Amino acid sequence: MNASIRCAVVLALALGASAASPLAQAERANLDCKLKFSLTGWAAFYKHAEGSGTVTCDNGQRMRVKISAKGGGLTIGKSRIDDGTGKFSNVRTISDVLGTYVQGDASAGAVKAATAQVLTKGTVSLALAGTGEGVALGVSFGGFTIKRATQGVDSR
Repeated sequence: MNASIRCAVVLALALGASAASPLAQAERANLDCKLKFSLTGWAAFYKHAEGSGTVTCDNGQRMRVKISAKGGGLTIGKSRIDDGTGKFSNVRTISDVLGTYVQGDASAGAVKAATAQVLTKGTVSLALAGTGEGVALGVSFGGFTIKRATQGVDSR
């Protein structure tokens, strides 16, 4: 009888774990992560911008990141974005935000400028918004890369 009770307890725990597993996976898939960043760049047919930022997730994790945007097209100008924001979707872990996103944009601006873009990297998407200063005119394409900063430490 004692063995029967132990078997029933093990079976109940196994069933409970398997029932909780899809819920835990769903929660991980819906991790809410945001990016705050600044970016400075120039373009003369080749677009290049660099900056830094911080990714924060609703589970308490933080990561400092380096950002670079590179590409080509018919673009001339220089720009600076301060206090840019981004929202990631379809993130399971904070490291999912790292990598190169496909980028495309059309822009026109002088002195004060605003930008809004949606970028993708596999199943992860990133919606960016920001305002800043600069002069830009053209159409460009390329990649928006987010890397872990060497000084950044993940925390919980």
